[in-house]
Amino acid sequence: DWWEEELDAMYRGEPRHPAFVALEETVKEFDIPADPFRNLLKAFRQDQHITRYPNYPELEDYCLYSATPVGQLVLYLCGYRDKERFDLSDKTCIALQLANFWQDVTRDLEKNRIYIPLDDMERFGVKEEWIWERKFTPEFGNLMRFEVERTHALFREGLKLCDTVNKRVRLDVEMFSRGGLEVLRRIEAQGYDVLTKRPSIPKSRQVAMLFGRLVAGWTTR
Repeated sequence: DWWEEELDAMYRGEPRHPAFVALEETVKEFDIPADPFRNLLKAFRQDQHITRYPNYPELEDYCLYSATPVGQLVLYLCGYRDKERFDLSDKTCIALQLANFWQDVTRDLEKNRIYIPLDDMERFGVKEEWIWERKFTPEFGNLMRFEVERTHALFREGLKLCDTVNKRVRLDVEMFSRGGLEVLRRIEAQGYDVLTKRPSIPKSRQVAMLFGRLVAGWTTR
């Protein structure tokens, strides 16, 4: 609530906190509306009292507040404001958020949060207590395969954004997407068992991906 008050003050032209004094300059220069910031605050509020999602549409709705504003802000900073690009960016951001959820099932559990849609768990015969017990079963493997494949589809759609933006933005989108896709590949490589071992990207692989991105940036100048 306090941060929203500071946000409102900034958009009235009366910034008080140093972060908003700095942000106001960027907001004015790039004509950024308040909606992305308000949506992030809505997601933060939601995190305080919602720990389960009955179905995928409700989880996706949460991602529209917690993840997509980030991509939208990047597009505003790059001078893009059209619905087509925003829609593709949203798909990429939702895919990144979902990949993070599937990677961090046990970490989120420490906060009493389960982001796997409850109706998907029921459909595949997965019980919540199995997750609490870190009990990997064929049923859980099939469930995670389903969620990973759904996330792959979002990444494929979102990558179409690369063909609609300049080279600098394209490389960033590709880098973020590669990171998310690498997480999905790691989940697949360990047989979808994210309960007994958290899938992670080794430092060596991170360096290789970064080097590839830097080389791509150099060759497209």
